Amino acid sequence: MLFDLDLIEKVYNDLPAKIYAARQLLKRPLTLAEKILYAHTYKPATYSFERGKDYVDFAPDRVAMQDATAQMALLQFDTCGRDRVAVPSTVHCDHLIQAKVGAETDLNVAIETNREVYDFLASISNKYGIGFWKPGAGIIHQVVLENYAFPGGMMIGTDSHTPNAGGLGMVAIGVGGADAVDVMAGLAWELKMPKLIGVKLTGKMSGWTSAKDVILKVAGILTVKGGTGAIVEYFGDGADSLSCTGKATICNMGAEIGATCSVFGYDDKMANYLKVTGREAVAQLADNVREHLRPDAEVYANPQKYYDQVIEINLSELEPHVNGPFTPDLATPISEMAAAVKENGWPDEIEVALIGSCTNSSYEDISRSASVAAQAKAKGLKVRSEFTVTPGSEVVRYTIEKDGYLGTFDQIGGVILANACGPCIGQWARHIDDPNRKNTIVTSFNRNFAKRNDGLASTHAFVASPELVTAYAIAGKLSFNPMRDKLVNEQGQEVMLDEPTGYELPPNGFSVEDAGYEAPADNGSDVQVVVSPESQRLQLLTPFPAWEGTDLQGLRLLIKAKGKCTTDHISMAGPWLKYRGHLDNISNNMLIGAVNYFNGQTDSVKNGLTGEYGTVPGTQRHYKANHIGSVVVGDENYGEGSSREHAAMEPRHLGVRAILVKSFARIHETNLKKQGMLGLTFANKEDYDKVQEDDVIDITGLTGFAPGKQLTVVLHHKDGTTDSFKVNHTYNLQQIEWFKAGSALNLIRKQFGK
Repeated sequence: MLFDLDLIEKVYNDLPAKIYAARQLLKRPLTLAEKILYAHTYKPATYSFERGKDYVDFAPDRVAMQDATAQMALLQFDTCGRDRVAVPSTVHCDHLIQAKVGAETDLNVAIETNREVYDFLASISNKYGIGFWKPGAGIIHQVVLENYAFPGGMMIGTDSHTPNAGGLGMVAIGVGGADAVDVMAGLAWELKMPKLIGVKLTGKMSGWTSAKDVILKVAGILTVKGGTGAIVEYFGDGADSLSCTGKATICNMGAEIGATCSVFGYDDKMANYLKVTGREAVAQLADNVREHLRPDAEVYANPQKYYDQVIEINLSELEPHVNGPFTPDLATPISEMAAAVKENGWPDEIEVALIGSCTNSSYEDISRSASVAAQAKAKGLKVRSEFTVTPGSEVVRYTIEKDGYLGTFDQIGGVILANACGPCIGQWARHIDDPNRKNTIVTSFNRNFAKRNDGLASTHAFVASPELVTAYAIAGKLSFNPMRDKLVNEQGQEVMLDEPTGYELPPNGFSVEDAGYEAPADNGSDVQVVVSPESQRLQLLTPFPAWEGTDLQGLRLLIKAKGKCTTDHISMAGPWLKYRGHLDNISNNMLIGAVNYFNGQTDSVKNGLTGEYGTVPGTQRHYKANHIGSVVVGDENYGEGSSREHAAMEPRHLGVRAILVKSFARIHETNLKKQGMLGLTFANKEDYDKVQEDDVIDITGLTGFAPGKQLTVVLHHKDGTTDSFKVNHTYNLQQIEWFKAGSALNLIRKQFGK
């Protein structure tokens, strides 16, 4: 479908002059990311922004929200005083559908189970001029790529994999709901000017190698925090050789290296994708300004001069990779996988193989996977693992059914799941005989943290391309290498799988009967949005209190988290998704997945008032009832993973006053600031070791809270001794005002007279 052509036309009409002005300002050639960023400043830039230092106000072209995060975002927007969103915005119902039996049954159950939430989202979207994509329409990022993404544009989305749209040349950034409220209200959106990492791709892929292997390789190079605060820009002849949806896969999983976003320059592959998805008019407009939708020639010629870091990958030499378990940056080439399985004692038997998700559910992904699946039947092989397929959208699902691919999967025992996130985010009713037994699953998803997919700490989850996952389903062994190993078929013959084949785009075009879109009313002033006071799923928000104007004293240590603490650990998904619109109820999952440094257990912390051990949220509720604030202490890259702002709102709601860690993931740090929380980092990381279980904590220097000025933490130990040390923060003047007001939303309400 074609949306917002007038907006896109205006962006392209303004682009040449804006890029010329930016080039004059910087006095040098520009990367693609710089062109898009400077063309989207809220006000024309008057000086060159310093990467990694200067905060910049931007004006994104659009906002996208998935149903789990849209609830809280729209509950916040409903209080800000606007009659209609200021920029095109959409809601996509993809997160609340649990994979259990199969597509049709699971979708019907979800519609009935979540009717209250869906009705709320549909009505509030209708009221404020927001496009609504019904349950079953597809996963937010696939639907955005098919309908809204355009080269040279800028968007934000309330999901960490929003960068998927970078596959169509868009700077697309995952944010928390409060950031979305800013943009929907017509206000500037603030972001620290990103650093730039250039990835030069040469050569051309063949055989078993796919676009997925590019980002699996990059993740292994940069690690889960190597891209933090940076835009990753892919360029080179190898980049132009990748399909548009392959580019999207790479950009999508850039979230796993902490990148602000990733982006590719406009090329013929993108033009072809725009045309086949009914947006030929957009392709024509983009062709007219093609030179402005790619890096300048000088950047190609001398990339080290223009990027902060440059990585080069030869696609002709790139092996298929398998990443995991428990972290998406543990990258192993397929040729080394069998040895790694043996050396690490990973369970070799693959119990479930899952393909699809927002990362890999394009027509190309499905057609290449189906070519492998077809061989199982043709060569007399049986599928040895449970095998599931998740189409990315109704457009993709309908088309692959029409073209026979769903039938191919069905013939080998594949289960087709609903067009939704499903197992990728823990919405999976997995069947397993012993939940404590070590086991292996392989997916084409993006994340594989412990408990991410099925809630089981014993599950070893590995990530690979969908065609390789399909081969794994047939072989049933993690040590299997389809490029080298033979399989024994039902007749006792040794056979090998052929290289996958497929189509970048459907030869006969995309087809669909009902894409699942509902347009909003032209005037929603008469639309009523009702939230029952008795609802267990939805709860109207009460503003957070403003800062008292004093230093914080007498705080208790709630938990000292040990090791990896992602937003999945802070606010789990899975069954908890049903409470995403009810802040008090979902706060009962706060930090229940974090490992307590002092006892090595999850959801077990010492209550400083009673001396007894209890759950994390239960202990914090006890502190709140006694009007005592608390501090959460964490390790490196705290809050990596999903953009879910619930991980910031829950501690704020329950009375946590500060999060003190070695380092933050970008989105989570911003979410904390938006909610009026103190996000602090150890100036000396070794001070983490000084924090003791029974500490009473003071945070001083707040009466002189200023950008770049350190605060002081004082630890009062149980034995009467104290430790005092400096802590850092990254708050600018505007963000300090959020803290003083109690939240960014409190300031917005004042601006609109609420």
